Amino acid sequence: MKTPMLEGLIERAAGWPADAQAELLRSALDIELRYLGSYPLSDEDRAALALSAENVRQGRYATDEEAAAVFDRYRG
Repeated sequence: MKTPMLEGLIERAAGWPADAQAELLRSALDIELRYLGSYPLSDEDRAALALSAENVRQGRYATDEEAAAVFDRYRG
C-alpha cells in the first residue's frame, strides 16, 4: 500500500542528483532486507555476478600485491 506521502517522495526523488538517488536506494534496500529477508536479484544483477565470477576465474583482477604496488607508485 502506497501512501500519498510515499508517492510524493518517490516523485520528488526522481529529480534528485544521482548520488542522492543512490543513497535512497541503498537505504530502501537495507530496510527491505530487514523486513522481508533476502534481496531479490534481477536478471541484470545475475548477469553482473556471472561476469564477475568469470573474470575471477580468468584471473582478470589484480592481486592485492599488484594493487598495493600501483598505490605505492602514485602515493609518492
